[in-house]
Amino acid sequence: MAELTIKEYQNTIDQWVKDFGVRYFSELTNLGILMEEVGEVARIMTRIYGDQSFKNRDNRPDLADELADVLFVIGCIANQTGIDLTQAIQKNLEKKTNRDHDRHWNNPKLSK
Repeated sequence: MAELTIKEYQNTIDQWVKDFGVRYFSELTNLGILMEEVGEVARIMTRIYGDQSFKNRDNRPDLADELADVLFVIGCIANQTGIDLTQAIQKNLEKKTNRDHDRHWNNPKLSK
């Protein structure tokens, strides 16, 4: 499979919804689905990297798949609210760079 840009991924999601999903779920439904998917990521992370264990060692969930589910729902929400994620990400990185360009270097909690 070829690499996708974020814009291509948003377009792919839109086409998938048209081909297989009939229509987008409402924005609030997608918000609920996003929370569910993030919860699944949290569950996996707390068991792999935290102190909890899986109930069944043979049935270990796929973190990559769950992260992809989160991205899919984010793409749906962006599409239905008219957000270009490429532009949003670029603007967000500029904001973080301007705000945090030396903040983390000066954090004694991060030096080891």
